[in-house]
Amino acid sequence: MKYFFCKSNRIIVLPDMAFQRIDNFLHARLKGVPRSMIYRILRTGIVRINQKRTKPQYKLQNGDEIKLPYVEIRSQQHKIDIGKKTFCAKLEDLILYEDDYVIGINKPSGLAVHGGSGLRFGVIEALRALRPNTSFLELVHRLDRATSGVLLLAKKRSSLRMLHEQFREKTIKKEYLALVQGEWPTHITVIDAPLLKSININNSRIMRVHKEGKPSTTLFKIEEKYKKIATLVKVSLITGRMHQIRVHALHAGHPIALDDRYGSNEFHQTLRDIGLQRLFLHANTLSFIHPHNGKNIFIIAPLDQKLKKFLEKLRSLVKTTL
Repeated sequence: MKYFFCKSNRIIVLPDMAFQRIDNFLHARLKGVPRSMIYRILRTGIVRINQKRTKPQYKLQNGDEIKLPYVEIRSQQHKIDIGKKTFCAKLEDLILYEDDYVIGINKPSGLAVHGGSGLRFGVIEALRALRPNTSFLELVHRLDRATSGVLLLAKKRSSLRMLHEQFREKTIKKEYLALVQGEWPTHITVIDAPLLKSININNSRIMRVHKEGKPSTTLFKIEEKYKKIATLVKVSLITGRMHQIRVHALHAGHPIALDDRYGSNEFHQTLRDIGLQRLFLHANTLSFIHPHNGKNIFIIAPLDQKLKKFLEKLRSLVKTTL
């Protein structure tokens, strides 16, 4: 297997990325690259934090600027390469809101927010290519690759700082739509369970409910029931831990549809037979105070046509079985 390093990309450390060691951060980001290679690129100074060389034990701080290389992994069995033109064509049509200070897009499921893990381009790289005259463009927050919906980016450093402050003060509001297994109990509207980050046997980061974890709170509201097969719920985050919605849904006994990391294989197969092809977790709305004019901005990301058609089919199936 060979590793090809090309032009570096830039990542701004968000609050939920802070306080982890840079070597662990790179190991999770550059999947398939051995730790020996990660330590080598750290020693040679290819990775820069705030324009300076760094040591493997350095702990990331909120607001740090990381410059790291794209990594393209080539082998006879596996090759991943997503073209910039394909990314750009998709994302241009998915922009929901844009002005001189921010961009909001409806990120599709399956697209990473940044390059890495064998992908040369992510949302941020594609948008920089779309807006070559924009001197500053950074992610305000992140969405998992499998999750779709509203993703916010800042076009000015001052906007990024102000929006990060709103996240810290919990004035930015996000709501998700999730399809969960079975019939969600009406009495479960709040899940307050601490989450602890762990490493599983496949060396992937997972979250689990644990008394020593960080405080985590999620709000759930039933939107639509599909007999005892599944329930569509609206989800609001009070805290913003990694995989928080997915793990809290599992903790309640109702994992999210096609969640390959935390879900139920039997439930997955039932929904695949009906026509679902992806994780059913969608960032439906995002509201924030505009960093320049102080107005309340409310962005809505509609479900894609495949999810809409799947729900129609699920409703039809439930009606025929009544």
